[in-house]
Amino acid sequence: MSEGDASIPERTRVARGFRVDPRQGSKGEAGVMVAIPAAGSGRRMGGTKKAFLLLAEEPLLLHALRPFLDHPRVTRVAVALSSEDAGDPPPWLVGLDSRVRVVEGGSTRSRSVHAALEALSLDEEVVLVQDAARPFVTHEIIDRCLAGVFAGEGTAAGWPVVDTLKRVDGQGVVLSTPERSGLWRAQTPQAFPGRSLLEAYERALREDWGATDDAGVFTRNGGRVRMVEGAPWNLKVTHPEDLALAHAVLSRREWEAAQ
Repeated sequence: MSEGDASIPERTRVARGFRVDPRQGSKGEAGVMVAIPAAGSGRRMGGTKKAFLLLAEEPLLLHALRPFLDHPRVTRVAVALSSEDAGDPPPWLVGLDSRVRVVEGGSTRSRSVHAALEALSLDEEVVLVQDAARPFVTHEIIDRCLAGVFAGEGTAAGWPVVDTLKRVDGQGVVLSTPERSGLWRAQTPQAFPGRSLLEAYERALREDWGATDDAGVFTRNGGRVRMVEGAPWNLKVTHPEDLALAHAVLSRREWEAAQ
């Protein structure tokens, strides 16, 4: 695993030795848990696993993890890797933080999320689900997601659609132009009552639902999800060209921080 075993700067060890009550955040607030599915094969990246692609000399997974490990309410994190990587995880991940647990994911995103949720031993806690290849989440986005979680109701970070969308057939012929008003691009994190989300995923696996995000699973099981503001630059690295865009976003954020 050459990408995952890359040398990682010392500053990445963001919270090593951090200890909290497993049900309570560091400031006495209700504890929050995080599930990160990272078992994908990277098919759309030409077979390179996205979680271990390097962005500014650090794996995307590390960029995705850091804001949660720095957040005072996060008490546990489960990262679902492929069976190969879970059996021999990269040293930087094993030694990163005592709250992080590596588990074996599945052949689909849904199975990996379910594996991570099971590993968290959820009860009444809120759980956040985060894409491993989405490196630019902030505390502000996390807090907006957490603020909207209630019994039976979750939240999903996102951004209103600004492009005109076209529905096409298999040959690319335009069939319709959906009304753009009210359409959002879903991002992560997405936040839910933990036990309710686990039950939704258990049903999804039993009934073989096709789902691309957690909000879809939660709503299909009877829950309600409210969109909250993410950011236009809260992108997910999916295709090779996305990595170049991520480098540009990171450079811009570093420049802004230095001003």
